[in-house]
Amino acid sequence: MPTRHEIRETAFILCFEELFWNGDIDELLDIAKSFSGLPVNDDVKSLVKGVLEKKDELDAIIAKYSDKRSVDRIPRLNLAILRIAIYESLYCDRVPVNVAISEAVTLARAYSYDTDVSFINGVLGSFSRDPEVIKND
Repeated sequence: MPTRHEIRETAFILCFEELFWNGDIDELLDIAKSFSGLPVNDDVKSLVKGVLEKKDELDAIIAKYSDKRSVDRIPRLNLAILRIAIYESLYCDRVPVNVAISEAVTLARAYSYDTDVSFINGVLGSFSRDPEVIKND
């Protein structure tokens, strides 16, 4: 059974891959499970599909808090990380906002440049301080 971190990291990889994918998301999930060895279970599928269903809303939120870059200028790796963190903050009751942000920063440290880590932390920090969008923990 994968840990929550492994689920999140697999979802991140798949959300990133989806940014280059022109096919059906279920096909991508099946390919990932069959050929990549990623732990694609129901939790991963649910997180990926949830992020993709809400991506327009998530991108609008990212745009609101990204004062340095428009969404189309954010590197795709960073966009995938931001989408997952904001999605979990808003729609996953089991995930506190601070945990979603901490996990996003951890992913950024593993996959992005140092300046991108600061950017992601800044966007999510601004997002987390907005009482209109964040649930009460």
